[in-house]
Amino acid sequence: MKRLIKFLVKSVIWFFLLSIVWVVVYAYINVPATPLMAIRYFEEENPPSKKHDWVPIEDISAQLQKAVICAEDQAFMTHNGFDIEAIKKAHKSNQEGKRLKGGSTISQQTAKNVFLWPGRSWLRKGLESYFTFLIETFWSKERILEVYLNSIEFGPGIYGAEAAANFWFDTSAKMLTKDQAAALASILPNPRKYRANPATPYVVKRKLWIKQQMNNYGPLKMPESSQNELSKY
Repeated sequence: MKRLIKFLVKSVIWFFLLSIVWVVVYAYINVPATPLMAIRYFEEENPPSKKHDWVPIEDISAQLQKAVICAEDQAFMTHNGFDIEAIKKAHKSNQEGKRLKGGSTISQQTAKNVFLWPGRSWLRKGLESYFTFLIETFWSKERILEVYLNSIEFGPGIYGAEAAANFWFDTSAKMLTKDQAAALASILPNPRKYRANPATPYVVKRKLWIKQQMNNYGPLKMPESSQNELSKY
């Protein structure tokens, strides 16, 4: 029993140490692949070829940066990784039997995409919270957004803003227009079901809402702790 306890204690200590090192390393180097990419590859009999081209945030249209924030997490710039109000609203909506909603922030989604696997188990949610805390501690908001936009799924086998811009609109992430950016943000709830171009009726409706939110949001600036400020749009 003593040996087992000693082994468990050592395992926990090593987990914390290695996870911190992992997060710190990814603060400086590009993320080559994510667990979701591997899962998608093995879960399909004939998986589509993977498209994933990392680009720095300076080469991602500020329109897309604002579109995903307005669509997914409008409090991203100010929260510490968790949007308590959004979580409360999602819980209330789910308790009332309405359409299942999530309260995940961009930081939480980034933690899940880069370090974990899809799922709704308590273990996975607990680890998601832990990695969210780590990236909010060791990364800037700019870095979180950069990793998010380079790892998020935008369609079957399509990962990241550059691959999405090329696949859906035959352009680069840097050259995306406001309308194209809103279309890409519109498909994020279910990128393997929805199409950014040609847009389905659902995407058209959601795209209009996102563009309105972008107009209301105002200039998109990074917090002072981040190194750069986004262009004003």
